[in-house]
Amino acid sequence: METYDDILLPTDGSKGTEETVGHALTLARNHDATLHVLYVVDRRRFLAADKETQDDVIEALREQGEVAIDDVTVTAEDAGVTVETAMEEGIPHKTIQKYATNNDVDVVTMGTHGQTGRDRVATLGSVTERVLKGVDVPVLVVNIE
Repeated sequence: METYDDILLPTDGSKGTEETVGHALTLARNHDATLHVLYVVDRRRFLAADKETQDDVIEALREQGEVAIDDVTVTAEDAGVTVETAMEEGIPHKTIQKYATNNDVDVVTMGTHGQTGRDRVATLGSVTERVLKGVDVPVLVVNIE
């Protein structure tokens, strides 16, 4: 049986994240593992903004990240799970892959919206899909409705 000591939970703070958090916490509790909560400030979002609004955009993204991380941290600590947090700037899938490698995580837990057929083909560029292809550890993908 696999043991997981370090579990990575990337979060974007979206409503659907709650279901993914639940799975990550169960995994962390069952393995007495540390939960790494990562928020990626998507560099492309503030680079695409007008020069005069870039500072406001980056600040808003960082504030959103702090809230997202805090929400998961409180839930995890209430569940008795050890938490490490990080906020990094970059392209989400690349930053998640790099974090997973640099921190020797054993499994990544991520959510994805349940899509089939043509919709699935249209979203193959999703962050979850790219992380799946770019890490050497298992990825638990939670279907978010």
